Amino acid sequence: MKKMLVPIICIICILVVLLSIDKITDWIIFFLNQTTTHKIEIENDYYKKNNYIFVSNTDSFTPYGIEDILNIMYSIINSGTTNFTFYCPKEYTDCISDIKEITKDKTLLTHLNNFVHPFNSFSSIEATISDSGEIIIKVNYLYSKEDIEQIEKKVKELINTLITPDLTEDYDKIKAVHDYIINNTEYDLENKEETKSYTAYGPLFNHLATCNGYTDLMAIFLTEMGYDNYKVATTETLNSTTEGHIWNAVKINDEWLHLDLTWDDPVSSDGKNYLYHKYFLIDTEELITADSNITSKDHIFDETIYSELKNTKQE
Repeated sequence: MKKMLVPIICIICILVVLLSIDKITDWIIFFLNQTTTHKIEIENDYYKKNNYIFVSNTDSFTPYGIEDILNIMYSIINSGTTNFTFYCPKEYTDCISDIKEITKDKTLLTHLNNFVHPFNSFSSIEATISDSGEIIIKVNYLYSKEDIEQIEKKVKELINTLITPDLTEDYDKIKAVHDYIINNTEYDLENKEETKSYTAYGPLFNHLATCNGYTDLMAIFLTEMGYDNYKVATTETLNSTTEGHIWNAVKINDEWLHLDLTWDDPVSSDGKNYLYHKYFLIDTEELITADSNITSKDHIFDETIYSELKNTKQE
């Protein structure tokens, strides 16, 4: 009987190990990587070195709080990395649950997306999260390689044409681009997929744009011209009276200003094309004043996210 007992126990042990092999492997990988430094090996041509109040680039990929997770996510997207793996430390007990919440929060991810160059903006993010603390992030980017090449070439050509030697002031340089885009673009009321009006390609080549297309194209021009900038979004979460809107913020002489091409290129009832400068390089107080005249709700934004635009005059 004793002779039979030993093999039975061995078989049971083997079965337990086989059934638990995935978890055991996860835990081995997890503990082995607690002392491993993970970093982004390659940053593409559209990586932004700029840091902001809400998010900043990081070379530390072991999170110890929500702010660290946001910085890691931002750094991954900003670098143009397609796949990246990092690990939760055992000291951060809520790490996995916090990452699950952040990666499921489409509104928050949209805000993170607004701080990167449009060519590094994503269409979707997939997160694989194991119980052992291994986090695998897969980023699906919005712009194809072919679209980027065409847009980049056209933007550089236009800058050489639009920014003439007599334009020495920032205001005039940005105005030249602002006016060109509006004079050559109409708002795409139908928002058809084939027009690509939700990206910079639409206004640049098809002369149709939604607010996303206007904003992406302006952001690409601003970056190419050397201006620090990001996109600003309001969402249904912040403002239930609108489906969401997006526009540009740009830093000029250490001041952050608003720039909204969509609202400067209104859809008119008489069918005529108009060019305005009402939302051109204005501060947040001026933005509120401009909106109050037409009771617009499209520019209500979260100042804890877009903190550079915080209206200090109302404090």
